[in-house]
Amino acid sequence: MVTSDSEKEQIIKQYFSAWEKKNWNAVVSTLADDFTFTSPAPDDHISIEKFREKCWPQSSHIKKFDFIRIIGRGDEAFAIIHVITNEGNVIRNTEFFTFTNGKIKSIEVFFGGTGQGFPTNQK
Repeated sequence: MVTSDSEKEQIIKQYFSAWEKKNWNAVVSTLADDFTFTSPAPDDHISIEKFREKCWPQSSHIKKFDFIRIIGRGDEAFAIIHVITNEGNVIRNTEFFTFTNGKIKSIEVFFGGTGQGFPTNQK
């Protein structure tokens, strides 16, 4: 069990910092071995490998993340974030995290619209 809200917040910020730094190994270091990712994209409890294949290409378009709020209880936390793209677009996400043994076990992302404004999602 993650012992404190501040520890959950630190892990979440480490995870997003790794995205900002374009460091996949640092991303993986925050994830549990049985990590799953879910989003309306549609992704339904996809593995780390599928997550990398599908989501990691977006990292080249991300400039930074702004944390609006992180709220945790037990082994769970919600993060409301603004994703700032290299083009200056702001994408608002709400992400639900679960934790096990100090690592992220799952992330479920909630967003509206289609493609979230990332160039790799535009048709």
